[in-house]
Amino acid sequence: MAVTAILFPGQGSQTPEMRDTVAEVRPDLLSLAEQIVGEDPFARAEEGTRFAQPAIFCASLAGWESLGRPSADFMAGHSLGELAALVAAGCLEERAGLELVALRGKLMQESGERAGDGGMLALLGAGAADHAAELAEANGLSVANDNSPQQVVLSGDRAGFAGASAAAQELRLRAMELPVTGAFHSPMMAEAVPEFSEALAKVEVTSPRDVTVLSAVTAAPFEDVRAQLAQALTMPVRWRETLLALRELGAERFLEVGPGKVLTGLVKRTLRDVELAHA
Repeated sequence: MAVTAILFPGQGSQTPEMRDTVAEVRPDLLSLAEQIVGEDPFARAEEGTRFAQPAIFCASLAGWESLGRPSADFMAGHSLGELAALVAAGCLEERAGLELVALRGKLMQESGERAGDGGMLALLGAGAADHAAELAEANGLSVANDNSPQQVVLSGDRAGFAGASAAAQELRLRAMELPVTGAFHSPMMAEAVPEFSEALAKVEVTSPRDVTVLSAVTAAPFEDVRAQLAQALTMPVRWRETLLALRELGAERFLEVGPGKVLTGLVKRTLRDVELAHA
């Protein structure tokens, strides 16, 4: 049997039908989400992280459930997907995971709105990963998501976007501003860290059940779940390196569970000779 890694998506993976999947497969989780968020997060998922994050978290766990909660050798999540991966692995209790996701989305949205004119700029094209760090440093930005060799997202004050876009064009890269409410995975999210860390300190964290969960902050197995989940708010998502690390550890089959097929596409652009599957 192929060595399998299950991948849980992050923000931007939402689909119109994901609420229907949760209602069918995990109606109890839908009710819990409405209770914790205070309203139906799916109805407002396009409005920002406060609603999108708990909606995607629930849809991801429902996707995993629809397959019979398959076991795997490895699990990993993209940004908020890390919390779904940790719940699936048995490290976090489901309700606690959803409460953390709801708080995380709320804090990130509020922090982004208060931190100033922050945003995110995607660099697309061959060589994006090779030039992202220099473009970020030259324009006062941070690398937020290193997604694949052809896709990296920068984050920070929008004042630096024009310079980064012009420099990217000279390198034959396409620059595209993303419709987000803040400079996520950058120092502009620092205000969200203390309250999220307080919440993490109150949550029970246990060892995973016969599976290794990788952190996208370190591109290595989790060592300190609480600390690394808090660091993820201001640190880059090292997804390309995480995929390479999974392959190095022996992963041959990559199964994305949850809404959309964003991660499946990133695996296809990063790794060769692997099997791809989607819930």
